Amino acid sequence: MNVLLGVGGGIAAYKVAWLASRLVQRGDAVRVAMTPDATRFVGSVTFAGLTGRPPILTTTQIDPDGAVPHIDAAQWADVYAIAPATADLLARLAGGAAADPVALLALTCRCPLLLCPAMNDAMWQAAAVQDNVARLQARGVRMLGPVVGHLAEGYDAIGRMVEPDEILAEIVKLGGGGS
Repeated sequence: MNVLLGVGGGIAAYKVAWLASRLVQRGDAVRVAMTPDATRFVGSVTFAGLTGRPPILTTTQIDPDGAVPHIDAAQWADVYAIAPATADLLARLAGGAAADPVALLALTCRCPLLLCPAMNDAMWQAAAVQDNVARLQARGVRMLGPVVGHLAEGYDAIGRMVEPDEILAEIVKLGGGGS
């Protein structure tokens, strides 16, 4: 299975490294795209090392082989999972923005799209965020989470990203990749 992982700029981004590693261990091919803010939480070198492929870091990136990743990776992918999907990233996706590689790939991919929200409970419960979630779901986007759990702010509430093993199971289901 060919899996495209989009990494958003939230503290839960570190969990996506585990996810990328598990997918590769399963024998899946993985390509990662990162928002600029995501690189502040997890370095792109981590994902390059785990996947054996350079992460997609800009909307104008050209790979060493001449490939244009926002087109080629989009055509290649069997499933595209974005985690953590922050409030800001959900807004950009709902609005059809394409200013970063994660959002751009969401526009160019024709495979199933899985979003794994993660944010503060107040943000998650905000009417604007819920409107964006509803817009994305109306377009057929699959949402997984968030769940109630311990947040970075130091208390338990809704907003925690689902655990990577749950994301893995949903990727396999959506991408038809067996187990």
